[in-house]
Amino acid sequence: MIIGLTGSIASGKSTVAAMLMKKGYPVVDADEIARLVVEPGSEVMQEIESQFGRSVIHFDGSLNREKMGELVFGNEEARKKLNGIIHPAIRKEMHRQKDEWLEKGANTVILDIPLLFESKLQSHVDKILVVSVTPEIQKARLMERNSLSEKEAEARIQSQLPIAQKEQGADAVVHNNKSLEETEKQLDEVLNNWNAIL
Repeated sequence: MIIGLTGSIASGKSTVAAMLMKKGYPVVDADEIARLVVEPGSEVMQEIESQFGRSVIHFDGSLNREKMGELVFGNEEARKKLNGIIHPAIRKEMHRQKDEWLEKGANTVILDIPLLFESKLQSHVDKILVVSVTPEIQKARLMERNSLSEKEAEARIQSQLPIAQKEQGADAVVHNNKSLEETEKQLDEVLNNWNAIL
């Protein structure tokens, strides 16, 4: 079984991913892969350079995220072009890692994809688990974690799909509003209901 794990910014998705890893489930992390595919010298970096020019590459061959951000911020065409290079590479590597785990005999593999709904990857998984949190707790956590003002936190939250919308598309929801014990108890219930064996 392939479980897609997702949530919203500051919902506690990474906390739940860590719980799953501790239980022994293989977790394929999309964020980690996103960093991997833009390593110096990679095919993706070569493609980015040919499309956007040398100015977006540091001397050491790494991606100049600041410069890239300036180019794509508010420029829908440039953003689409960049995503068109990066997203297929991320998907390809995610599937490669997933297949590797299945070949090793894993029965359940977790795909940790923050933007699962935004990237329309629902068809790539068998079940979708959403980590949810109330808007008040989400905002407070984000402000504290990233030292943001209320306005900055709200802007980041609003740049993603509303958590309520993600809940509607989920096969199960873990509410991460209380203690970690309470969150883990809900997670265990979901895994049991789905018969998610290792």
